[in-house]
Amino acid sequence: MPVTDVQHDLDNLTLTITADFAAPVERIWQVYADPRQLETVWGPPTYPATVVEHDLTPGGRVTYYMTGPEGDKHAGYWLVTAVDEPRSFAFEDGFADLDFNPNPDLPVSNNVYTFTEHNGGTRAIYVGTYESAEALQQVLDMGVVEGATLAINQIDAVVAS
Repeated sequence: MPVTDVQHDLDNLTLTITADFAAPVERIWQVYADPRQLETVWGPPTYPATVVEHDLTPGGRVTYYMTGPEGDKHAGYWLVTAVDEPRSFAFEDGFADLDFNPNPDLPVSNNVYTFTEHNGGTRAIYVGTYESAEALQQVLDMGVVEGATLAINQIDAVVAS
């Protein structure tokens, strides 16, 4: 499985996930740059994503919803803050209603995804920073580690196809 380490730090308000892939940096980048590929890996297998809007440029926006096994839909958004193709991108990630209006009752994270060459493949480091320890704890309680791990572990199948 690609995910090799998960660390959450309530003092520094961060969640860091490390994953290793047997594919070049440029190929892992494409998973995030192509909305159809992103759909296959953004949600865990039981909550597949549908990307509605995808602008992976500074100032751009990505909107999506995940559909649960009972047909329930959960929306979210990214506000892209920085892009260094194919090495990294940064974005604010938040929960939204089904019209993609931010949900102020749920946490927002500032994320930096970094891809570097490692052992002939790619090491991806996903860092999310939250506004408070309570916000980080809330997403931990919601199952973010399990969901993100399941989602990231789908990338191998996408890059192999």
